[in-house]
Amino acid sequence: MTQLIHGLHFKNIRGDIFGGVTAAVVALPLALAFGVASGAGAIAGLYGAIIVGFFAALFGGTPSQVSGPTGPMTVVMTAIIIDYLGKFPESGMAIAFTVVVMGGLLQILMGVLKLGRYINLVPFPVLSGFMSGIGVIIIILQLAPLVGHTTTKEGIFAAFQNLPGVLSSPVIDAAILGMITLFIVYLWPPKLNKLFPSQLLALIVGTALYMIFFRGGDAKVLGVIPTGIPALHMPSFNVELLVDMFKSAFVLSTLGAIDSLLTSLVADNKTRTHHDSDRELIGQGIGNTIAGLFWGLPGAGATMRTVVNIRAGGETPTSGMLHSLLLLAIVLGAGSLAENIPHAVLAGILIKVGIDIIDWEYLKRTMTAPRVDVVIMMVVLLITVFIDLITAVGVGVVAASLILVQRLTNLQLEQVKLITEPGEEAPLSVEEAEIMADLKGKVLLFHLSGPISFGAAKGMTRQLSGVEEYKIMLLDMSDVHMIDTTSCKAIEDIIHDQLATDREIYLIGFNDNVYDVLKRMDVLQLLDKTHVVWSRIEALRSAQLKLQAT
Repeated sequence: MTQLIHGLHFKNIRGDIFGGVTAAVVALPLALAFGVASGAGAIAGLYGAIIVGFFAALFGGTPSQVSGPTGPMTVVMTAIIIDYLGKFPESGMAIAFTVVVMGGLLQILMGVLKLGRYINLVPFPVLSGFMSGIGVIIIILQLAPLVGHTTTKEGIFAAFQNLPGVLSSPVIDAAILGMITLFIVYLWPPKLNKLFPSQLLALIVGTALYMIFFRGGDAKVLGVIPTGIPALHMPSFNVELLVDMFKSAFVLSTLGAIDSLLTSLVADNKTRTHHDSDRELIGQGIGNTIAGLFWGLPGAGATMRTVVNIRAGGETPTSGMLHSLLLLAIVLGAGSLAENIPHAVLAGILIKVGIDIIDWEYLKRTMTAPRVDVVIMMVVLLITVFIDLITAVGVGVVAASLILVQRLTNLQLEQVKLITEPGEEAPLSVEEAEIMADLKGKVLLFHLSGPISFGAAKGMTRQLSGVEEYKIMLLDMSDVHMIDTTSCKAIEDIIHDQLATDREIYLIGFNDNVYDVLKRMDVLQLLDKTHVVWSRIEALRSAQLKLQAT
């Protein structure tokens, strides 16, 4: 019987409490920072952390995972908000959060259709370039608020172009607070970080310094933050934008799925357990759907918060739900304490997040890694930063797939053997070798093995062009495990070519799957039953009799 809440038990209450509290402490500054960075406001980040964190833990498939707004999801959401607010200033925010609802529903559909296993098949260079690109975007967008300026709403390319002017004219108060934040998050000892997270320390110290030394100055702060239970907003659809909304929702759902399932793998490694990918997608989808209805940022499994939870003792969904309830308590009773948090402090925290997201390990190996993989990674990174996320992933997956097909094709073609006389490389028995020697090149044994994909189909026919001095072809498929439609077409063309030159051809030995495909594609109908045989020796004996009779 399927457990209602995956992985839930009460044998680890103490560990789950410590894990939930620690994860909430780490999540608080990040949720505020992501909310501000998105353009929806700090409270949207908190609502997202509360709602996605709670429902993803309740309905998800990774017991120790803590979910909420993440860097990649916030980057996408920022672009969505900018896009729809630019087109419809009055209703753009409602449309943007309707996209979040749609993205959540798509994630639920992914889980119901059991697509979780396929998301894990995205090639590593594509993921590396994509995540590094996300990190670069976060850094570029947060450099302006780090020194006291407002990030441009015209997109990442405009923000990149504005950097020289922004960095050359900093707001001194904000720049000082931003630099102090960076010093804290980078210089705080790792051992102490386990006891008191550097992000929270930076938030407290930066806010205290502002209130003591810079209040009334030029550094911008969060200002009034709403408190209380979030209001329910019904989805707002625009018929003209429906296709664009679906595309945006698809990006959110796919990115959230990848982000969450990668974190699930990390959690599995830390806890020596196995997550349920499809259930995790459903849990994330439910969380994001509800978050969108309450104008909370979309989220995903958060690697850092999950690891912190596990290290503190969290093992079950209780810790993830407790983390959300603690954040809810803060929203209900301590919202006014966040009003004096400087934007520069949150920007410093996010720059650290962006730097951590960049795949430095892979970048260090660019001189020794396969060149084609490095090129794919760099192309995906640049497209992610300067064009858009879905194009980057699409280009990367297609390029990686084509390269993989080419590599598999080369391997498959190496297994194709054209044999007119017995030799060491020929897969022949003693009797078969004797018959081949007796026929003196009049029989061509075309031996295929392994899976024959569409990539190898043209190569098969090309290899035949150099062999002409034979009268009978034996197309040996006894070692073929799988064929596709293109391979069937190639085999059909080979049969037509042999018959057109008055040569006989035998199809030899195939498993049930290969036989079924050839039959359904009407390839077997091209030959009479005597030329479709199950063993190579039977075909050789038949060919020998025919040649001896002529």
